[in-house]
Amino acid sequence: MHDLAQQIARSILTGFERHFSFFQEITSVARERFEAAEWEAVRMAAATRISFYDKRVRETIGKLKKSFDMETLDEALWESVKTAYTDLLMRHSRPELAETFYNSVFCRTFERKYFNNKNIFVESVVDRAALAERYRGFMSFHPRDGGLQSCAWEILSAFYFNVPYEDIDRDAERIAQALMDRSPFAQRQIKHWRIDVLEFPFFRNKAAYLIGRVVQGDDSHPFIIPLANNERGGLYADTLLTTEEEAETVFSFARAYFLVKTPVPAATVMFLQSIMPHKPLAELYMAIGFHKQAKHDFYRDFLHHLEDTDDCFEVAPGTRGLVMAVFTLPSYPHVFKVIRDRFAPQKEVTHELVKRRYLQVKMHDRVGRMADTLEFINVAFPLARFSEALLQELQEAIPSQLEIEGDLLFIRHLYTEKRLIPLDVYLESATPEEARAVLDDWGHAIKQLMAVNIFPGDLLFKNFGVTSSKKVVFYDYDEICYLTECEFRKIPPPLHPEDELSSEPWYSVGPHDVFPEEFLTFLTTDPKLRRLLRSLHPELFDDSYWRQRQWEVRRGVYGDVFPYAQELRFSRPDEPDSCPVSMYSSPSRTRPQRELVDMQS
Repeated sequence: MHDLAQQIARSILTGFERHFSFFQEITSVARERFEAAEWEAVRMAAATRISFYDKRVRETIGKLKKSFDMETLDEALWESVKTAYTDLLMRHSRPELAETFYNSVFCRTFERKYFNNKNIFVESVVDRAALAERYRGFMSFHPRDGGLQSCAWEILSAFYFNVPYEDIDRDAERIAQALMDRSPFAQRQIKHWRIDVLEFPFFRNKAAYLIGRVVQGDDSHPFIIPLANNERGGLYADTLLTTEEEAETVFSFARAYFLVKTPVPAATVMFLQSIMPHKPLAELYMAIGFHKQAKHDFYRDFLHHLEDTDDCFEVAPGTRGLVMAVFTLPSYPHVFKVIRDRFAPQKEVTHELVKRRYLQVKMHDRVGRMADTLEFINVAFPLARFSEALLQELQEAIPSQLEIEGDLLFIRHLYTEKRLIPLDVYLESATPEEARAVLDDWGHAIKQLMAVNIFPGDLLFKNFGVTSSKKVVFYDYDEICYLTECEFRKIPPPLHPEDELSSEPWYSVGPHDVFPEEFLTFLTTDPKLRRLLRSLHPELFDDSYWRQRQWEVRRGVYGDVFPYAQELRFSRPDEPDSCPVSMYSSPSRTRPQRELVDMQS
């Protein structure tokens, strides 16, 4: 049995290594794409990478079934397999990811009654802090050796891009001055500073990020340099970010995943947590593309949270959804969303279509405006933590998804999402100043989604949430579509006066027709909010504006939505200070004249 367990363990680890090899290969290409300004290729690589994991798991299961008898579970054998696998991970560089891969293979092969810590890694055996200590994945620079500007120059030079900087001396001077101005550390202590920078750049969309920290004694703060390509053969530093809040915005749950080489992912994540100590491990793994690892860490955290609390699940606050049943735990900062068994007549969707749309969002550029989700199957909840009212509501809304076994309630398929304050709920108690600010941001959110070819479908306030930093984020995806799929029209004038009194429209309406002038009617009945929306973003109710944005997207004009405040950016002579978001064409297509759009990050 020992030899057989060893063979199975090695086969699973080989499957993981094959997966990680493909993962790193497509990730590594991001550097070349950034240098060549091939933005569409960067986006495609990020989207393609998401599907790699499931393919490798299926491939590994197929090889196991072909080589070994896998029809029934021999528990003694598989306990030995887990022991052998654990031994193989003792000196492994990516043991936590390999554990997760093992769990995926086992759980897709055998019944859920066997999902316990004897057979799978419910609890990880990996010491990630020790891994990070063993592998030094960063470079250190010391301002005392030649001053801050010299130190900044060395940092910019250390990454050996194949495209030169526009003006490296200028950028080094700006970074040094920004660090002097923005660092919370006393300037007189500069000689005691150390700047650590991760050894590989982080690529996303049209930028490369150098991720570091400034260390003074036992304290540290972020040091992040976003680099941009001017598409004329030069790179430049766009700004310097130095606060935890700025770092968390760059690594937001509402943004696309980074492409970054991570030979030892635990070391990278531990470094990131040193500059963002309030970010859960799951979110950090998610941010660098390991969404399956994020799922496992999320679920482990959830189990620990259940052990430490005793509150009951309840229906999530806000207007009930017509497609999703949503519940939450008051003490937990996430919601659980399950597709309803039946939809209201006005919702022309299917279960499969809803799943495709959620996957579409995960693979798209979310520009900080669409909440990321984690998808789970066969999730076990303690039945005693569900109130009678919630249990009855779920039994009415999702009976095909529920199963009760003893003291556990299983849900066959669900999504988790960070809990936000629904925008309609927020507006109910908002002051006039708060309402103005959040509706202004709602308009910017719509425009930024347009810039990346996304139309939310349903613009109602209940489908948007407000974060703790008062940022508006879209989170209801059952009607989402590409902007270019829509037909934006103006309502034609009535042929007869009585036409306006009819319950039916006097004009034809196609399946993809959208009438922006109707948006205000559906958004709110409050005349003050309507006037406010018209004053803040009048163009959103003009069909010609939407068609103009469609035209730009079809020409390959992509929007730059920076994950930091416009006022933090270093000034550039060819970019007006008044325009916070610029839109450029993809070099792989016909290059139109450079367009500028007024949106805020």
